[in-house]
Amino acid sequence: MNDTSGTLFFQGGVHPPGNKKMSLEASITDAPLLEKYVVVLRQHIGAPPKPLVAKGDKVGKGALLAEAGGFVSAPVHSPTSGTVVGIVDVPGPMGPATPAVEIEADGEDKLESPLKPIDDWRSTDPAELKKRVGDAGIVGMGGAAFPTMVKLSPPPDKKIDALVINAAECEPYLTADHKVMLERPTEVLEGIAILARILGVQKTIVGVENNKPDAIAALAKAAPEGISIQGMRVRYPQGAEKQLIYALTGRKVPAGGLPMDVGCVVQNVGTALAVKEAVVDGKPLFERVTTITGSPIVKPGNWRLRVGTPAAKALELAGGVRGEVAKVIFGGPMMGLAQKSIDVPIMKNTSGILLMAPDEITQFGSDPCIRCGKCVDACPMNLLPSTLSVAVENEKFDIAEDYFVMDCMECGSCAYVCPAHRPLTQHFKRAKAEIAAKRRAAAK
Repeated sequence: MNDTSGTLFFQGGVHPPGNKKMSLEASITDAPLLEKYVVVLRQHIGAPPKPLVAKGDKVGKGALLAEAGGFVSAPVHSPTSGTVVGIVDVPGPMGPATPAVEIEADGEDKLESPLKPIDDWRSTDPAELKKRVGDAGIVGMGGAAFPTMVKLSPPPDKKIDALVINAAECEPYLTADHKVMLERPTEVLEGIAILARILGVQKTIVGVENNKPDAIAALAKAAPEGISIQGMRVRYPQGAEKQLIYALTGRKVPAGGLPMDVGCVVQNVGTALAVKEAVVDGKPLFERVTTITGSPIVKPGNWRLRVGTPAAKALELAGGVRGEVAKVIFGGPMMGLAQKSIDVPIMKNTSGILLMAPDEITQFGSDPCIRCGKCVDACPMNLLPSTLSVAVENEKFDIAEDYFVMDCMECGSCAYVCPAHRPLTQHFKRAKAEIAAKRRAAAK
């Protein structure tokens, strides 16, 4: 069922240039087998996993490298068959070095998954399906990397009646989800149906921005009864959970609340595909589709990369680099993380590798706020970025907390429109870290 009418508009947001065409032309390409992979152990929000392998161990493709370290955690699986060289510290996407399992491939690439395909998931107990999602190490692949099984386990007092699928891909440059919808719509929809069975919901809405009419058509053609394909206006950050829920259902998630507070669970298109592969194919999450793009890239496109692939190797697949590179970003330009090394490995939530040239970068300044109010108009959370920023500059974190800085989702809309080029998002990241540290200290 396809419905592109009646979409509600969320407050604020911006409309940066999409720059998506350059990576959309070619089909998804499977990356060739590498000689070595460096698999970061902590690839999710929550407790770090516990390593199960040591130097010299032989592993098969899909073998368990580390088990979940708690309820909010996820296991990690091997991207190929080979020998564990050791557990080493490598540059991490967040900046600091992080432990990783280094695997030397044996060239056989033999799948030895600990999971068995579930032939008839439609009659399988939802609890077993949910366990499979956890055992497969699936996390949110839109970027957040929150363990999917936890999202599928709301408290008993939270009644879920709607599954919302984020297929907006509103972040500029990124096209991985778009290509997945075009090339594997039936499998995506099957994963969505599995998620709906786990949650026990009858209402499922897939939200796709209207700049992807081909993806809307592909999904609508294959969608079974009970899954609605909804077109949405093109506006960043349309894919943010609270904005997406409002646009598709009219429900408003309260300040400080979660989607489950209004009866919704949100999942990403890539996550849905991973769920299908885990349940139907018995395949753990050890690879994903990643956009490699930007003006310095010789051959922009989308590649199916295994976790543990160094970014440098991924860039080689895209034909290498031409000209000067000013910034390397994991993710998109709005919410992605700038990297200090191209040795950082691909993780489960690496939606894109973006390279930007010097003339595409604006440096943040130290100029004072000019009180223009553009950041206030752009904020999709109805915050006062200008007031918050001044409070943070003066280290008045209590004032920032009173003005709801913890509700900031760090989308970057305010910084994008700021004519003084103030580092607003960075201010709010700092404030949230300071407030969280204060709360932890108080709890002790």
